[in-house]
Amino acid sequence: MKGASKYVSACSLVQYGYELVNAEKLDQSLRLVHDFVERIITEPLCTARVFGSKDLDALCQRIGKASLASVTRQKQGDGVAGRDSVFVYVVTKLENSGGLRQVIEDLIKVRFEARHIILSTELEGRSDVGYLQSGLGRQASVRFEGAPQGSYQQRLAWLQQRLLDIHPQKVFLFNYHQDSVAVAAIQPEMGLTGSFYHHGDHHLCLGVYLDHLEHIDPHPMGYHNCRDVLYIENSYIPLVVEDKGPRPPELPFFYDGRLTTCTAARSNKVDIPYFVRYFEMVPRLLKTTGGRHVHIGRLHPWTLFKIRRGLKRYGIAPDRFVYIPWVPSVWKTLHEYRVDLYVASFPYGGGLTLIEAMGAGVPVALHRHVFSRILSGLDLAYPEAFSWRFPDELLTFCGSVTADTLKEASRLGRRQYERFHRPEMLRRILQGNADDLPAPANLSDRFSPEPLEWASWMEKQVNIKNVLYKAAYRFYRRLRGRWHFM
Repeated sequence: MKGASKYVSACSLVQYGYELVNAEKLDQSLRLVHDFVERIITEPLCTARVFGSKDLDALCQRIGKASLASVTRQKQGDGVAGRDSVFVYVVTKLENSGGLRQVIEDLIKVRFEARHIILSTELEGRSDVGYLQSGLGRQASVRFEGAPQGSYQQRLAWLQQRLLDIHPQKVFLFNYHQDSVAVAAIQPEMGLTGSFYHHGDHHLCLGVYLDHLEHIDPHPMGYHNCRDVLYIENSYIPLVVEDKGPRPPELPFFYDGRLTTCTAARSNKVDIPYFVRYFEMVPRLLKTTGGRHVHIGRLHPWTLFKIRRGLKRYGIAPDRFVYIPWVPSVWKTLHEYRVDLYVASFPYGGGLTLIEAMGAGVPVALHRHVFSRILSGLDLAYPEAFSWRFPDELLTFCGSVTADTLKEASRLGRRQYERFHRPEMLRRILQGNADDLPAPANLSDRFSPEPLEWASWMEKQVNIKNVLYKAAYRFYRRLRGRWHFM
C-alpha cells in the first residue's frame, strides 16, 4: 500500500481512499486517513492553521457505511439492561491525566444515576483505567470497554457492533485528531443521538464536519472560530471544574518576600518549536524574580536537562525550580506551594489548568501567540488578565508586579470562574436551563498577529535540524503505534 506521504496532494490521497473502499479494502483506507492526519499534526507549521476537512470526514463516513453493511445486529441491549438510561463515550484512549478525562467525568457526574459506558478504539495505545476503577467507577455506574487487538477495520466493526447492541440514549465522540475508526463508526442510519466534542481544537481533527452530530466547542476561542471562520453550526458548553475553594485569606502574596510562579503542562504543550522556548524562559524568569518556579506536568528528560543547565548558567540554586510530574489537583497544589502568579503554558495554552488557577484565586499571565488566537487563550481568562508576547514583557511584569496588583487580579480571576466555570453551569446546560447564562466571551480586540515574527519563525523551521527532528519524531510514533498492535 502506498503511504500517506507519497501523494502530491490531499485530493489525490482522498481519491485513492475511495478507490480502496470500492475495492473493499477498508482497513487500508482507514490507515491512509489516520497516517495522513498524523503527518499533519506532527508538522508545527500546520498547527492552528487547518482545523478540519470535509473531504476526510466524508471519506471516513463512506468507510463506516461500508463497514456497517457487514455488521450483524445482535440482540438489542446486549449486556446493558435499560438501555434508554445509558450514555456512551467514544474515545481513542483514556489517560489518567489531561483535560479530556476531566470532561468525561464531569458529564458522568451530571447524570450520576444513569449508566455510562466508555468505548475506546485504543488506536494510540492501551488506556490507563486504574484511576477510573478506584475513583469515579466506585461511585457511579461506569464501565470501560477497549477494542480487542486487531486491524483498524476489525476495531471499527467492533465499535459499530457495540453501539448497535447498547443503543444508548446519547453518544459523545471524544476522538483524537487522527482516529479514523471513531469518526467512521457513527452512521446516520444507526438512529443515534450524538455529539462531537471538539477538544482537538488546534490541529487538523477528524470529525469537525460531521453534520449528523451536534458540534460542541468547549471554549470561546474555538466556538467563535468554528462558527465565524469554519461556518459550523455549533454549541458552546464551557469547561467546568469542581470548586475547591478560593485563595485562603491567610495566604498572602509574596509569602516569603519573593514571587512564586507556576506553569502546569505536559511536554506536548511546551516542547514545541517556537520563537520563545519554555526551557529558556524558566531560568530567565527565576533570575528576574529571585523566587521559585513550580512546574506541574511531565516533561521530557532533555527539557529538564536544558532547564537545569540554564539555572547553572545563571547561578540559580537548583531547588528554586520545583518539578512535579503529576498531581491529583492543580488547584490544591497552587495553594500548597503558595503560588503568586500562574504563567500559562506556551506556545500551546491549556484550558482546564487556566480555569483551575482562576478558581483558586491565582492571577494569570497569558502568552499572545504570534499568529493564533486559539493557542493564546485570551478569551478564556478575565478581560483584565496580563498578557505578553515577547519575553521582556513577561520579565518586566514579574520583576515589578506588586501585591496589590496581584490581589486585584486574584479577585477578577475568581469572579471569572464563578461566572462561567462552576459545575452547575454544565448541569443547567444539559438540562436545558441555560437561557440566562452569559454568552461565550469574544475578546478578539485583544489579539492581533505578529506577521514579521511569524515569518521569521517560519523561515527557521525549514532547515536540516528541524527536518531530521520531525523525521525522528514521526518514526518514533510509528514504532509506538506498531508496538500497540502487537
